[in-house]
Amino acid sequence: MTTLRIENMHCAACIRRVTQALNSLPNTTVEEVQLGAARIETQATPDQIQAAMQKTGFPTHIES
Repeated sequence: MTTLRIENMHCAACIRRVTQALNSLPNTTVEEVQLGAARIETQATPDQIQAAMQKTGFPTHIES
């Protein structure tokens, strides 16, 4: 399980954008996305995760 801390999220549209970006990653299951955080099961590399999240415009920190 990978936990992401995501900055600047404030609404349902933000959650939808993040969820779509995470679902675009190969071999990824999005467990939960909420304001400021997400939990995913993935085989994607940290670089792939960061690249997908960079497209959303939300700074993201990978915790585990």
